[in-house]
Amino acid sequence: MDWDGVECFAHGTEDRAPPSQKYKPFGKIHGGGETGHGGGLAMPPSTSVLELLECPVCTNSMHPPIHQCLNGHTLCSTCKGKVNNRCPTCKQELGDIRCLALERVSESLEHCKFYSLGCPELLPYFTKLKHESQCSFRSYNCPYAGSECAVVGDIPLLVSHLKDDHKVDMHGGCTFNHRYVKSNPREVENATWMLTVFHCFGRYFCLHFEAFQLGTAPVYMAFLRFMGEEDEANNYCYSLEVGANGWKMIWEGPPRSIRDSHRKVRDSHDGLIIQRNMALFFSGGDRDELKLRITGRIWKQLNPESMGLFAQPL
Repeated sequence: MDWDGVECFAHGTEDRAPPSQKYKPFGKIHGGGETGHGGGLAMPPSTSVLELLECPVCTNSMHPPIHQCLNGHTLCSTCKGKVNNRCPTCKQELGDIRCLALERVSESLEHCKFYSLGCPELLPYFTKLKHESQCSFRSYNCPYAGSECAVVGDIPLLVSHLKDDHKVDMHGGCTFNHRYVKSNPREVENATWMLTVFHCFGRYFCLHFEAFQLGTAPVYMAFLRFMGEEDEANNYCYSLEVGANGWKMIWEGPPRSIRDSHRKVRDSHDGLIIQRNMALFFSGGDRDELKLRITGRIWKQLNPESMGLFAQPL
């Protein structure tokens, strides 16, 4: 949808507030289980498999061959040659004892496919696919709604993509002031008006403005999406305000994550919705031209579970 005029002003600052080897079985590795010769690997129920497989020397995840001392302390094959054949934990001689139990555990697990992006999880095959479908390190879809963009990536990549490829306006600060002018407001199409990206509190937010049909009625809608996960999005709130002639409409709530598609957010009506007649009323004059000024701000909640406590941008 072409616009006769769009102005955007962003104000404010970011938050200042707040191989010939002897094989020796290791025994059980279940919580409270016993170990093989010389001592125990008593694994409490709260101990994660990732911690269990962590080499005490290099802290990397251990893979076969995994070595152990007579007291059951383990380390990886790479580090075994660095400790002069002495256990780094109890200083006992290491010998050539293999920890078969941990080797089996290690061989039964695989890293999440998003390991290179930072996910540390080691998973059994039967839960790996489910985890990967929900992994917080998985790539994000491009949040631009004006086309079926197939680009995926992390947040820095998407920010650059939005700026360079979609020519999206980028603004710093936590407050904004948009003015929209449309010469023929009776032409309402299912099209995105505008996407603006704000950098605030060290995070990125996508501000959408759109015209579409809600049932048989044409409406205008504005909403905010957070470029990150839903749990972090809930740490923030935003407000949108439109008005004129002594009247105003205000929307306030947490932003949605870009994990939720643009259409999903729009169709859930999670944002400021302005009926066309009301939009024309706010425009003033003879109502032949749409002139909307929408202001808003973003702030961070000090305690997301206790609404009403906020860090206001200075």
